[in-house]
Order: sequence, then C-alpha cells, then structure tokens
Amino acid sequence: MAVAYDLVLEDRILSREATRKIKRPFGQEVAEMARHAVGYEARAFVTFGNPIPLGTFDPDSRRDLVTLAHRVHDDIGRCYKVLPTALVASVLRPHMPKTELVARLEERVAYLAAAGANLSVKTGREAAEEGVAMLAGRDVIVEERQRVRVRDRIVLRYYARTIEHLLGRSHRTTH
Repeated sequence: MAVAYDLVLEDRILSREATRKIKRPFGQEVAEMARHAVGYEARAFVTFGNPIPLGTFDPDSRRDLVTLAHRVHDDIGRCYKVLPTALVASVLRPHMPKTELVARLEERVAYLAAAGANLSVKTGREAAEEGVAMLAGRDVIVEERQRVRVRDRIVLRYYARTIEHLLGRSHRTTH
C-alpha cells in the first residue's frame, strides 16, 4: 500500500526546521500546524498493490528477508501515485518561464508513463496547471506573468523527493 498527498500540512515548518539550530517543543510545532490548517485543502491517494506471497521466503534466512524487504520497497514505490505537485517540484528551476516548465513536464510525464509509473495526470500541461496552483497556494512558488519563481526551495525539494525513487539519476534535479 502506498499513500501520496498533494500537499502536507507540515510543509511550512520544514524549511524553518532545516535552518533552525534549536528544535522547538512538540507542542509549539502542533500549535503552528493548527494555525496553518485554516483553509488547508489537500488530497490523499491510497493505492493498493498485489499481495506478496510469503510461502517462498524462509523466515530464518537473512538473504530471503533482505530480498523480501527489497521487494516490498520496490512494490510500494511502483504503487505510489505521482501527483502534480511532485512533478512540478521535480523539474522546476529557481526562475523558469512557464513554457519551459510545461515542456520539461511533458518530458517527465512521458518518461514516467513509459516506465509504468502510477500517474495522476496525462500531460505536462495538466501537471503544470494543477501543481503550480497548489504550490503557489502554499507560498512555495510564485507565478509572475508567464514565469514561475521558487520561494521556498527546501519545501520544493521535499515534494520533489517523493518521486525520486521513480527517476533514473539523469532525470533527477537539484534545487
């Protein structure tokens, strides 16, 4: 089973925590998330894969247990729903014309579709429209005229990493 979210409630806290030297008490973190929850909307996608028969695995064999762990990890990775926020985050550069973003998304969607990924969109344009709107709504990026600018690269990197397991090294980007 794999669970994917368009946006996560704690995304606003991520970048502040990454730059903070001292960790705040849990109660303060919860209070901040509750404050940002007003008007918060996101979707969750739960995808179930095929059952893995355990009869061929010997529970006393370390090799079998490692093989099973890798199989579970890989199967969950293939089930994971690839959402527009992750797609946009995975191709966006600090400043980018919207036309270039759409072109890069078309390539990324085609690559992932050919690899058999569990895509929630069919085109790069669809990913751009949905993903940019959601990420801009959370103040992670800004859309200015026909350009998109990154406002919070740490949070953007968080969303990009949710699909990194589906991308070969040459298709991964850094922000």
